Order: sequence, then C-alpha cells, then structure tokens
Amino acid sequence: MAKKVVDKENLKKIKGKGKGFAGEFKEFIMRGNVMDMAVGVIIGGAFSGIVTALTDDVINPLINGIGGAEVGGTLKIYGGQVIKYGDFITSIINFLIMALVLFLILKSFNKLASLGKKGEEEAAAPKTDETILLEEIRDLLKKRK
Repeated sequence: MAKKVVDKENLKKIKGKGKGFAGEFKEFIMRGNVMDMAVGVIIGGAFSGIVTALTDDVINPLINGIGGAEVGGTLKIYGGQVIKYGDFITSIINFLIMALVLFLILKSFNKLASLGKKGEEEAAAPKTDETILLEEIRDLLKKRK
C-alpha cells in the first residue's frame, strides 16, 4: 500500500516537469508584468531621444546664452587628448530630467493606487458596534422628521 502512495507522488513530480524550457519560457513571456516592462523599455527609449533633443536644442543654448559659457566645451590636456566636460554636463542634465519625469509618473501612479486601495478598505472594513448604533440613531431621526 505504501508503494502506491510513492508512485502517485512521483507521478505528480513528473507531471510538473513536463513543460520543459519552451513551456516555461512561454509562460514567462505571457505574464502581464513582462509585457508591461517591454512596453516601458520601448517608451523609455523613445522618451530618452526626446529628452536628449530638449537638452541639446533648448536647455544648452539657454545656458550658453545666460551664463556665457559653452556647455559643449572641451579641455585640452597633454598629448592632444581632450576632456569633453560639456558632454558630461549634458548627460547629467538628461539624467536629472529623466529622473524627475519618472519620479512624477511614479508619484501620480502611487497616489492613484492608494486612492483605489482606500476605497476598497472602506468598503471592506467591518462595522463596529458604535457605527451600527450611530446609523440606527440616524435612521430613527430621519423617520421622525
């Protein structure tokens, strides 16, 4: 009798391994969060181009015009080598803009998510004895009028 139980357990283990690599990969790809991540990466790449254009075509000329310094500057060092500090400053500006936009998007998303959770918590919260008593008093007062 014990042998049948072992056979059933082994059968269950074998059934779970039947998917193989291709099946597991298909399951991984079909998950919603993987698809959302792929869309996010594509949109992020497109948005990166927009931010770079904004920095190169709008922000850097404004800095050059206001401060009188060239953002795309270089510093010559020994042996004809140059340090492109302007490109580094531009990359920092791009990063800050991307981080700010990402922060604002996540902040608004979290606020919306918390509003949804707040409504669910209020609907799911059990009524206390005090709440029930106050509702009965309210209903009696309404009937009286």
